[in-house]
Amino acid sequence: MNTFFCSDYARQVGEELIGSATNYETYILVECPPPWTTEAFNSRWVPKNLQLLVEEITRAKLPIRFLLIANDVSHKADETTLLIYQKKQGLSHGYCKYEFHLPNIELVAGVVKKWLAHSTTDYQVYTDATRDILVCTHGSHDKCCARYGNPFFFHAAHTVANLQLDSVRLWKSSHFGGHRFAPTAIDLPEGRYYGVLDQEIFKVILTRNGDIHCLEKVYRGWGILPTQLQVLERQLILHHGWDWFNYKVSGKILEQSLDNQTFLGEISCETPDGSLYTYQAQFIQDSHKSVKLRSACNSQKESVLVKYAIANVWLSSTKVVSFAQ
Repeated sequence: MNTFFCSDYARQVGEELIGSATNYETYILVECPPPWTTEAFNSRWVPKNLQLLVEEITRAKLPIRFLLIANDVSHKADETTLLIYQKKQGLSHGYCKYEFHLPNIELVAGVVKKWLAHSTTDYQVYTDATRDILVCTHGSHDKCCARYGNPFFFHAAHTVANLQLDSVRLWKSSHFGGHRFAPTAIDLPEGRYYGVLDQEIFKVILTRNGDIHCLEKVYRGWGILPTQLQVLERQLILHHGWDWFNYKVSGKILEQSLDNQTFLGEISCETPDGSLYTYQAQFIQDSHKSVKLRSACNSQKESVLVKYAIANVWLSSTKVVSFAQ
């Protein structure tokens, strides 16, 4: 009997979480009751037209992530929620939400195709502010997400209810990577990733109140940024405190060495009062923090998971915009 749990092992070896958030332009979240098969979009309630669309987009290697989502009432809902989160260009807080309430899941593929083609659909689009938190509970993909994701989701629902956060919606989600950090979550519309969560830290994340250094243990990174820059962004969170979450941000890799050992990157941010800052940093592969391990419960082989460290960082420019009264 295989008693190997990748999440337990990653904790034992002390793998750092930062830099493990994946970078997508678009998230397409389709409400579909579990159970889900190992490959979620082969599940029994997913219609053929949606399976074909997902396959087509996967083959084209477009930066789009399809996920199945559900909550405790999805199985008796008389409509299907479709959420599309689109990354904003330039300085931003993350993603824009487009929400559709469709009579059934068979209509999802048609609406998504029209949306991707920038043509109007026959259904109302809701863009009101919600905070959608996805918790991976996809146990058929990796047993750690059942073992840790399901209990976390159950208690998290009580945490949200007790805090009376009406605009926060909690969803079970199919696999979005990093199950060795279970329980793992994506916080949309920002697109920040978290792992090895517990309810106390989850409360801090929800309320953005408390010791910000607890994020060092659980923060996987911000999905709008390249992997290396996620390391710098965590440093900036710890430097600026909770105010950082109100800043608009963008980031890019400026240079990289031929052997991918070193990178030069920058993060720009705009504060609510209009001040602009640009931080540049040099990143190097960190042989001390890089680890070799089985990254999933069913992996037979070990993989080398490369980690990056900041060699140096500097504030390259500041500009204060003054608004005439």
